[in-house]
Amino acid sequence: MSRRSPGWRRLCGFRRSGCGGRAKFWPPWRDRLEAEVSRIAPDAAFFGAARERLPNTSCFAVPGIEAQVLLMCLDVEGVAVSSGSACSSGKVKRSHVLTAMGVAPNLANGAIRVSLGWDSSEDDCALFVKALEKAVRSLKARLPGAPGQAA
Repeated sequence: MSRRSPGWRRLCGFRRSGCGGRAKFWPPWRDRLEAEVSRIAPDAAFFGAARERLPNTSCFAVPGIEAQVLLMCLDVEGVAVSSGSACSSGKVKRSHVLTAMGVAPNLANGAIRVSLGWDSSEDDCALFVKALEKAVRSLKARLPGAPGQAA
C-alpha cells in the first residue's frame, strides 16, 4: 500500500484514533477476563501480568491442561484464541519466549494467548469466559487424581 493512497491515510488515522476508540476498553476487559480465568482456574498462571504489557493481550496457562487441547475445546465453542505469540501462530510447539523467561516446560505447553481486537465486544468476552469454564471443568475432570479418576 502506498503512503499516498487513501487506504494508507485511513489506516494511519485509525491508528492515531486508538483503533477507532476501542483501545480504551481493552485494559479493563483484559483485567476482567483475567479475573474470570482466576475464578474458573485458581491455579492459572498469568505470564507478564506483573509487568507493563499490551493492553489487549493476556497470556496464561492452566496447570495440567495442554494448550492444543484447550484450543480445540474453545474452537468448538466458537472462540478463536492462540497458543504462543502472534508471530508464531500456527506452530504447535512451546513458546521460545516463555522458555527464555524460565517458565517450566509443562506450564509453557499450556500457554494460551487471548487478544482483543478493534472489533471485540463485551459479548465476545462473555463467550470466552463461558467456553473456558466449560472446557476447564471438562478437562480437569479427566486429569489423574480428579474425583472419579484413577490415581
